[in-house]
Amino acid sequence: MKSTHTTSLHIAGKSLLCTSLMTIGTALIMGACSSNKLPLPKEYSQDTLPQSVMVPSGHKVALETRAAGVLDYECRATPAGPYAWVLMSPRANLLDLSGKDVIAYSGPPATWTHIDGSRIVGNQVSVASNGEYNLPLQLSRAEPSPSAGALQGVSFIQRIKTKGGVEKTKPCTTMNAAEKVTLPYQADYIFWRPV
Repeated sequence: MKSTHTTSLHIAGKSLLCTSLMTIGTALIMGACSSNKLPLPKEYSQDTLPQSVMVPSGHKVALETRAAGVLDYECRATPAGPYAWVLMSPRANLLDLSGKDVIAYSGPPATWTHIDGSRIVGNQVSVASNGEYNLPLQLSRAEPSPSAGALQGVSFIQRIKTKGGVEKTKPCTTMNAAEKVTLPYQADYIFWRPV
């Protein structure tokens, strides 16, 4: 028959061994994690953009988003005379860098509505070509947001890295006036506020 003293020493020994192993294991895991730090995200840079769509100095990035959406066009006569595909309405969902759906884009006028209720309307300042089949890059000035939230204080919106969204395969003439087309597009929207 085992003595109570021997049983107590055996249990205490196991407890000490478990505690030691947990401490050593935790230290090894923490050491491994600290030596494999993830690189910090790069600060957004405008260096590769055309001058016409760069945000003036004195501003900083408030929010970076990636959009996927559609553009609705109608074949219409333009003020200059010829018929052309005229943008009637954009619709897109904008995701933040973590992949969360944060902003709905609609128009006209060009309006960005954040999930927190803040909203801005943009007025185009300038554009720069981004290839024959892609929407142009764009710089818009934001009207001040009356509501508090992520978009409050945003002064400029950049549309960059555009893909698609331009009709070049179907002619627009008097023969198909009033015809409508919907085209998919992608773009990054960068929101800026004063420093």
